[in-house]
Amino acid sequence: MRNTIRKLMLSVLFVVLIASKASAQGMPVYDNTNFISFMKSLVESAKQTSNLMQTVKFLKTQKENIDKVNNVIKQLKAVRELAKNNQRLFDIVQGDLREILNSPFIKPDEVSRISDSFDDILQNSMEGMEYIDQILSSDNMKMTDAERAEVLKEHELKSKEMVSEIEAKTRRYREIIAFREMQHKINNRETDY
Repeated sequence: MRNTIRKLMLSVLFVVLIASKASAQGMPVYDNTNFISFMKSLVESAKQTSNLMQTVKFLKTQKENIDKVNNVIKQLKAVRELAKNNQRLFDIVQGDLREILNSPFIKPDEVSRISDSFDDILQNSMEGMEYIDQILSSDNMKMTDAERAEVLKEHELKSKEMVSEIEAKTRRYREIIAFREMQHKINNRETDY
């Protein structure tokens, strides 16, 4: 019975407080919808950050792949230029050197000097091509693609210098031949005095 009286008293007190609009200070009431929205946005941000990290990793890998492809393209261009320059050297030696050496205005003692100078250039060219072959075909030389491309570019420049040198020598020997031919014509002309 005591419990019943207590329940009744509490009920009456509760009704009186509500009727008199009395308020009691207690635990604050929070709006759970804002908290849930905040947590959802945090989870979504974490997912987006994870996706961004994966995208950054993918883009970094693709950049490395592009750099590798660019280095290979540079190597191919350098090798193509080397081959073109060496072909030019051999063409000059086959055609122009034969023409120079067969000229009657080249002295016999000059033939060996001219042949040796052209032979030295061709020998350097062949050694360069053998070195390039080693670089491209052997993994014994621990080089990155960028280092290999740089070495190939250096040899390409050297081969261009060799082509320029051999063209200059050819031009100089032709000028010597032209001068000697003109000198021969002047010395052997007939006079009508």
